[in-house]
Amino acid sequence: MNFRQFAINNVLRSKRTYIAHFLSSAFSVMIFFTYGLLAFHPQIKDGIVSSSGTLSMLGTMGMTVSQYIVFIFSFFFLLYSVGAFIKVRKKEFGILLTLGMSRKQLNRMLFIENILIGAAAIIAGIGIGMLFSKLILLISAKLLAVDHGLPFYFPLKALLITAVAYAVLFLFVALFSSVMLRKGTLLSLVKAEDSPKPQPKASPGLAALAVVLIVSGYGMVMVFAVLQIFSLLLLFGGVVLVIIGTYFLFTQFSVFFMRYLQKKERFFFRKTNLLTISELIYRVKDNAVMFFLVSIISASAFTGIGTTLAIGDPGLSAMENPYAFTYAPYEEEGKDSEKLLDVFREELGKAGFNYKEASVTPIYSDNGFKLIKLSDYNSLIQSLGYPLETLAETDGILTPGTVTQKNSYRIDGTETDQIEIIHGDVALGIKVIKAETFIAVPEAYGDTLVVSDGVYDEVMSEQEDNYGYPTFNTFFVENWRETGDVSRTIMDRISEKEEYSYYIKSLYLDWKSAQQHNGILLMVSGLVGIVFFTFAASFIYFRLYADLARDEQQYRMIAKVGLSKKELGLIVTRQLVVMFFLPMLMAVIHSAVSFVALQQLVDFSIVGHSLRIFLFFLSVQILYFLITRWRYLDRLYKIIQ
Repeated sequence: MNFRQFAINNVLRSKRTYIAHFLSSAFSVMIFFTYGLLAFHPQIKDGIVSSSGTLSMLGTMGMTVSQYIVFIFSFFFLLYSVGAFIKVRKKEFGILLTLGMSRKQLNRMLFIENILIGAAAIIAGIGIGMLFSKLILLISAKLLAVDHGLPFYFPLKALLITAVAYAVLFLFVALFSSVMLRKGTLLSLVKAEDSPKPQPKASPGLAALAVVLIVSGYGMVMVFAVLQIFSLLLLFGGVVLVIIGTYFLFTQFSVFFMRYLQKKERFFFRKTNLLTISELIYRVKDNAVMFFLVSIISASAFTGIGTTLAIGDPGLSAMENPYAFTYAPYEEEGKDSEKLLDVFREELGKAGFNYKEASVTPIYSDNGFKLIKLSDYNSLIQSLGYPLETLAETDGILTPGTVTQKNSYRIDGTETDQIEIIHGDVALGIKVIKAETFIAVPEAYGDTLVVSDGVYDEVMSEQEDNYGYPTFNTFFVENWRETGDVSRTIMDRISEKEEYSYYIKSLYLDWKSAQQHNGILLMVSGLVGIVFFTFAASFIYFRLYADLARDEQQYRMIAKVGLSKKELGLIVTRQLVVMFFLPMLMAVIHSAVSFVALQQLVDFSIVGHSLRIFLFFLSVQILYFLITRWRYLDRLYKIIQ
């Protein structure tokens, strides 16, 4: 057996330890390849540009940036995992050096092992990516709302870039592994597993500070969302406090809490609690930084994907524009505008849609107020299903034109209850009786005041004869998400009439454009988030198997004094539940606060999006937990037999 075969056999013998490292590496290669597959697709540009000229550029940039993120994070992940494996095998390395292997040969052996695993991960990752490339293109076409789909092509450029990039990455990691091993003497390597651990300690002050920081951070985020104080410093400060608090939560509060349980004698000395709690103190202390990283990474993944799903919700498009179609002709002749309105009525009727039509003509006072008359406003809100309003001659209603204004009215109400309208020789005091908290006036980007028809006509009479305002005609359709074909037909028919100037807006086409933006964001955040979550789960696996040799020795000795398989299974299961689900619990809590804050900013429910994200990742984590528990216990059961 030559030296290369010896290195290969080392990898094969340690496959139980290396499996998570290999699978996570292959997965990151596959995701990197997927981004390349989409970024270099020859027809993705044409599909996206059909609705927006900037989306292709944004899509390509998003894929490229995501590749960089996955690549950089993969580098640090691989360094961490290689460091974990070196820690596990320190005694093995010490024995090899004792038997006559030189440091140079040991470094060469590690280099070959890492290159072998890297090559296998590259081949597996690209192979799986190629195998599922057609499915990936189908899903991507759906997310990006590309009309004619994304046909399959052979991604030679993506394949070459992925292979070269990760070959360089694994080469650097292999070189770094040699540097990591240089630390420590021969004696310290041989006795690495026998070194006693000090009793974990925690500061009560820092434990309390953890809770204070997290609660304060949550408070700042909720103030940002509930009170609509859109300060980047406030939001960023809240996030920073939560991150710092989470660090102290795992490094200090968790140990402090475990020590507290040790002092509760009736609980501590009950059945196997003594072994469980005593072992958990060391596990929590040893893995505190890992728990912190996993919880923050997972929370980022949950929040990013959930927020992106909310952005693509049709309710977001309807928040500022509840009308399926908004049309404003800029022609003075009423008969011409009526002909164009007939196009909407005809096409909606032919498609079988029930619609409610309304119109409004805003005018402006000399002192900058936008006015609409009550009869027009009632036609709008009646089409939306709201009750009609009544006004005294000098009363008025403020109605919002943007989500920000609507939220401001909801939280603060009106800034004043008296508004003076000045226009020409007209000067009127209008009493504001209320501010509405829903959007009804189309294309109203500022404060709009609903006044009585008499006041409106009086102001209108002061207008110059040669100056007119456009009338916005609206068509409300309950199931507007099904108006895609009608929208395209109407757009085509009206665009043929080049002699007319007009403004037209389709809620469906705006939503589709938002879907394409969201599709890019979802693919970027979703795939990166899944990679992060996979790496986070692998961190737990590495830490678990880093302590496997010590656990085997410990449980073998305990088994000699009467520890049964059932009791061992109970002790290990409790510890694994803490390791797998404590970081995830914190991630879910952090994300839940983020989603509650987000809910304050939108009118539609995001509960469904939030639950889908949590259930998906929880299901994956449970599956990973069950597989790890089965393999881990199987190994320990064999030891205590």
